[in-house]
Amino acid sequence: MTGTGRTPAARGAPCEPFGRLPFAAGPAAFLLLASGLIWLVPAWFDRRALAAMLLWDGLVLAAAVLDFHRTAKPRDLTVTRRWSGPLTLGSPAQVSLDLHNAGAGAVTASVMDYAPASMRANAPDVRVHVRAGAVAAASYEVAPAERGDAEVGSATVRWLSAWRLCERRGIAPIGQTVRVYPDVQRGRRESLYLIRSRQIAIEKRRARHLGQGREFESLRDHQDGDEPRDVCWTATARRGRLVTKIYRPERSQPVWLIVDLGRLLRARAGAFTMLDHAVTGALTLAQVAMASGDNVGLLAYGRRIQRRLPPGRGSAQLRALIEALASVRAESVEADHGGAAAEMLRVQKRRALVVWLTDVAETAGTPDVIDQSTSLMPRHVVLFAVARHGEIRSLASSAPRSSREMYRVLAAQEAVERRDALLGGLRQRGALVLEGAPADLGGALVDRYLEVKERGLL
Repeated sequence: MTGTGRTPAARGAPCEPFGRLPFAAGPAAFLLLASGLIWLVPAWFDRRALAAMLLWDGLVLAAAVLDFHRTAKPRDLTVTRRWSGPLTLGSPAQVSLDLHNAGAGAVTASVMDYAPASMRANAPDVRVHVRAGAVAAASYEVAPAERGDAEVGSATVRWLSAWRLCERRGIAPIGQTVRVYPDVQRGRRESLYLIRSRQIAIEKRRARHLGQGREFESLRDHQDGDEPRDVCWTATARRGRLVTKIYRPERSQPVWLIVDLGRLLRARAGAFTMLDHAVTGALTLAQVAMASGDNVGLLAYGRRIQRRLPPGRGSAQLRALIEALASVRAESVEADHGGAAAEMLRVQKRRALVVWLTDVAETAGTPDVIDQSTSLMPRHVVLFAVARHGEIRSLASSAPRSSREMYRVLAAQEAVERRDALLGGLRQRGALVLEGAPADLGGALVDRYLEVKERGLL
């Protein structure tokens, strides 16, 4: 396991006979049989030519049977599938198919692997030439378009005999379940850029913000502009001059990621769903928060709690978060926001930063997710994060060119106004609200998290 997920295991198996008839006539057999039809010309004048044609066909059939028995049997061929690394959403990966030939002769085979449509538009079909007792390999590329577990099926193998009179068929049962992970590397790049821009150490975010936070760090001589409340009077008495306490932002604080798995997160924004963008943003924030010394927990919910991880930090916690968020799926119904809020209040007694990744429907009433998130505010700092609907906002700001388009623009403007009113009302209640472009959600979350830490809101 790496920081981006687990590389699928290599899977190999010898071939088994495939189909009702695990063989077929080869191209040379069809050519020879077709050439035997030339006997039909003299047969028009002399029926004895038909016997010659039948004799020719018999010889071709006998040669095909001999050629069939001389070629490699299915059990002589072993197919092994190997993966170049962890499968990441939207990133290409190489798959290698190794063919081991334990037969007595060389084999030129066509290997068709079963890759799901979410990884590749068409089934990969590669040609491999392998000598007797040797191993040869061919590869193809996949580009996973869906996060989570995917089923990769068996591989079918077709190979011609030495004289090309027959074709044998086999199937290698190498089906396996592989997991496609969120794009963790993109989150790392975004977080490192933001950390550099704020002059925070890349490795651990150990930069000290003098005078900020409430966690004691060190003492220094008093300077103009220091807060009177930060004067250390005991040290001042010992040294005979004013001494100031230096603080840094508190660490080891709990940060909870609440991920909504309801129907609204199934909507697509570009090539990926809103949930995919939310998951990437959550992992981006988790990496920065852990590097800052905070503990990160997860609560992913639909009609019930799908995943819950208590707050923690370190590489083991990050791997657990990646595995958990790789497998969550959006549901086709509205999520139980009240159940998620109640669970959070039950498991987290100490004040924490709660980052609620969700979406809101532009309804006349107040969505339940807003009411439930505000119920956490007396105890916790709530950051309400939603992805911006760029297409609707673009339509709302466009100029209609027809009466039909005018109604579409008016509907978009009404939806935008309702959404802004809902989020504005949430801000008035005291919550932190973030609305960002889906692809940039991770960077925006990191920016707001660093702001919360610097202001000492926890």
